[in-house]
Amino acid sequence: MEPILSRQEIADLLSAIKEGQVSTEAAAPEQAAKFTNADTINLLHMANKNSCQLRIPNLDIILDAFAQNYSISLTNQLQRTFNISRISIDCTIFNEFMAAQKDSGAIGVLSLDPLKHGCLFILDQQLSFTMLEIMLGASSELDPLKLARKLTTIELNILKSVMSKACDDLSKALRPLIDLKSSLIKIESNSRLVSITDSDAEVVVGRFKIQIGNLSGELKLLFPVATLDPLKERLKDLLSVRTSTFGEWSDQLIHELLEMSTTIIAQSGTITMPLSKVISFKQGDIIPLDYDPNSPLRVLIEDKLKFFARPGIHAGKRAISLTGVYD
Repeated sequence: MEPILSRQEIADLLSAIKEGQVSTEAAAPEQAAKFTNADTINLLHMANKNSCQLRIPNLDIILDAFAQNYSISLTNQLQRTFNISRISIDCTIFNEFMAAQKDSGAIGVLSLDPLKHGCLFILDQQLSFTMLEIMLGASSELDPLKLARKLTTIELNILKSVMSKACDDLSKALRPLIDLKSSLIKIESNSRLVSITDSDAEVVVGRFKIQIGNLSGELKLLFPVATLDPLKERLKDLLSVRTSTFGEWSDQLIHELLEMSTTIIAQSGTITMPLSKVISFKQGDIIPLDYDPNSPLRVLIEDKLKFFARPGIHAGKRAISLTGVYD
């Protein structure tokens, strides 16, 4: 039986036609002969291949930012040089993907609050054992162990720290789009014990290559499409001059500036005199100030006159009450 396009695949195909990516005009008779010996094309396969790009644009930018942040975090945490590069972004069905993960290593279930469903963080088996050896102090000169077995509970608990780092870096990568609080819910070695969405739900899988010296392994991030759908419009505007993310950066800078500490001085009077007299000061000397007790104090912000005030007592402590602003 020939495969039938799903409702979403039909919508993606119609969208491609509307955007001019697929022509609906018949070929001219003289052109038709050129295609007599052409290879057949599986439109169903093409629809699946383009589905991620059509539905979730610019996701590659977010995943590349995560890869860069995570490589720095692992390098700092494990004191080895980690290089992480994105291999691909694929769309598939959740149960089909999980059925192919029988020999996977550590599978972390990550929450993406306030987004629903969360995501999966999957290390292949060899990479999991390599990270364990590094975390337990193995020499970089030794060849890694190649064990054909599932990770134990103790080994999974040791790997929690590197997965928690991934949560922080994922939140950082998505910060231009949403204020995300990612955290590690649990970690498993059996793919049959992991379920974050419906079995027939469409998911997006980002694949990464992790290079550690001469060693390498694969990391996968799995997102249900329903998780990323609320971010679709923000992802579209990620590279646009109309995007509000630029405003978010300026808002962040303004917030940091407002949290900076500054020096405030309530000045009663000033006097100018030679340095020779200042050096000769001793205890008991009286220094006359050009100050009228009935006039307001000068309030300086970082040595710049900003306010006027009068001195007093508040809650048993000395204080000043602002009486005016210096123009």
